[in-house]
Amino acid sequence: MIYLDHAAATPVRKEALKAMLPYFSESYGNPNSYHELGKNAREAVEKARVSIAQKLNARFPEEIIFTGSGTESVNLALQGIAKAYQKKGNHIITCKTEHKAVLETCKALEKQGFKVTYLDVDKKGLPNLAELEKAITKKTTLISIMYVNNETGVIQPIQKIVSLAKKYRVLFHTDACQAVYQLLDVQELGVDLLTMNGSKVYGPKGIGLLYKKKEVLLQPLIHGGSQESGFRSGTENVPGIVGFAAALQSSLDGKKLSQLQQSFERELLKISKTKINGGQHSPHITNVTFSGVDAETLLHYLDSKRIYASAGSACTAGVQEPSHVLRAMGISEKEARSTVRFSFGKDTTKAELKMVVKAVKEIVGSLRKI
Repeated sequence: MIYLDHAAATPVRKEALKAMLPYFSESYGNPNSYHELGKNAREAVEKARVSIAQKLNARFPEEIIFTGSGTESVNLALQGIAKAYQKKGNHIITCKTEHKAVLETCKALEKQGFKVTYLDVDKKGLPNLAELEKAITKKTTLISIMYVNNETGVIQPIQKIVSLAKKYRVLFHTDACQAVYQLLDVQELGVDLLTMNGSKVYGPKGIGLLYKKKEVLLQPLIHGGSQESGFRSGTENVPGIVGFAAALQSSLDGKKLSQLQQSFERELLKISKTKINGGQHSPHITNVTFSGVDAETLLHYLDSKRIYASAGSACTAGVQEPSHVLRAMGISEKEARSTVRFSFGKDTTKAELKMVVKAVKEIVGSLRKI
């Protein structure tokens, strides 16, 4: 098996799994209970919170809010800010290439009377910062731009966008779920809110977080027992939180992956009528168009060889429309349907990628003859 779909999900690290296991059937107490089992669970949750806060260089552990997923974190950030600052304004700015978690949340807010500006991007997948600045009004309360695109791997100039946001005293949120190989120091980045999830960093599924600067107001989405400082009610997922923290402590070699990616892309570009989409992109994502080849058919043949990749975001799998990300970048519907995403992981090898290139060349050649 050659797994090249790490942007959809990563395997759980052995260290993370080992850390999680005791909290399923040994220290299984509710972290809100006052007995010893409950206190053990609470200690594990808070220890994980401190560990993650230190990893992200947050000023206070309570700036880390645990959620059930990256999508929930995005919803909490966007809806929570929009409603908490509604008296100040009702305008949000985002980008047309955002993850559906952001776009669909913005659509939901529009139905509630909020105004949303969706910025265009160029062929490299980047918004025009001058246009972004023009879009800011006195009623703008939040800008949300993802750090690394989940389909193309395009890296956004987060610090430059944060500078613009601060200039106009607008809050800034970034979806950093795919930014595992980028700078994740929230103070150096200057962000007000940041979303991450476990399944993209070799941790478990079903766990996410929202970093929220302490002084930023936020209206909760889920009401109940006031867990997570009142921002996210519900019994905490102790094994998930512990596994997430353990996974984040392990370092990843982006330089090694970048070298593998560059070699892989050079070989793919030797195939006629092939192009890599986007400008500067993360070392773990390559988005490539094979003109004249149906991506789903190509993936089917790769799957038969136990080579696993995807045609785009797993969160929109089964949707018949071509990628909204590629269409926003000016790529035609036909070309978008001929595009495959290969996403690499910490254990991906040069030998594996050599086998993938060989298989792709054979399959593309055969399909173009049909």
